[in-house]
Amino acid sequence: MIPFTGSPLDRADHIRADPGRLAAARIDPKALMLVLDGLLPVTGEGSALQWQPLVEGPELVFLGLDGGAPRFAPVPATGDTRPAYEIRPVWELLGLMGTAELALYGGARSIVDWHARHRHCAQCGAPTQIAKGGWQRDCSAAACKAMHFPRTDPVAITLIEHDGDLLLGRSLRFPPRSYSALAGFIEPGESVEEAVAREVFEEVGVRVGQVRYIASQPWPFPSQLMIGTHAVAEARELTIDATEIEDARWFTRAEVAEALSNGAEAQAFLAPPPRAIAWHLLKWWLEQGG
Repeated sequence: MIPFTGSPLDRADHIRADPGRLAAARIDPKALMLVLDGLLPVTGEGSALQWQPLVEGPELVFLGLDGGAPRFAPVPATGDTRPAYEIRPVWELLGLMGTAELALYGGARSIVDWHARHRHCAQCGAPTQIAKGGWQRDCSAAACKAMHFPRTDPVAITLIEHDGDLLLGRSLRFPPRSYSALAGFIEPGESVEEAVAREVFEEVGVRVGQVRYIASQPWPFPSQLMIGTHAVAEARELTIDATEIEDARWFTRAEVAEALSNGAEAQAFLAPPPRAIAWHLLKWWLEQGG
């Protein structure tokens, strides 16, 4: 299973949309609140997420039901749009959490971070108020009353193949020797296929034909949907845009297999960590026979 997917919670939209049921959920003796240090997870034995009874003060987001028991998360004072690798404490914890814990934390982090960064209306600037259990914010200005909803930014992340080899690139911010699938945000008015073709050509000057969907991953830093694809290149010659990436090169099937198998000791290149969808895309490619 791809990390950050597979949450055990029932999102219970029927409760979110019903003020009476939502109020009852908040006073349910089984209701618990996720313990967060700002946006950082607080873990206990076995790197399990910590929960506590609801407290007064912070805005609360209704996450859903866990076996019928309500679960909430507090909105922190400030948000954080940094990529995960720049947040050292959370980057280390992610590698220790189990699948369900990652999915719970990832979903909670995305939504409470959005709330922390959207306390004012984008239309008129007036303060906003939490609504629908935290899955909406409403403008408080009588003349505006705009409704705002949690945002997820779609990103196309693509394996590019040509004659059995795979094209991978390295960002200017990657650690030394690290290579990954090319990725870019899907722009307004684009399909996934169009975004893949544009991004690949912009970054490495390669035209691609067939684009195939593989898998997706909700990525909570801050809130993206990584849409994993595979594309076939029309040619191998590269024209690298140095403002976008530092390097890109073709790797053989054997080199990709060695990178996934040997981790930090790999000779060919350093693969993405297993918590990233790129690692799973590389694994999928190897299993397909290249």
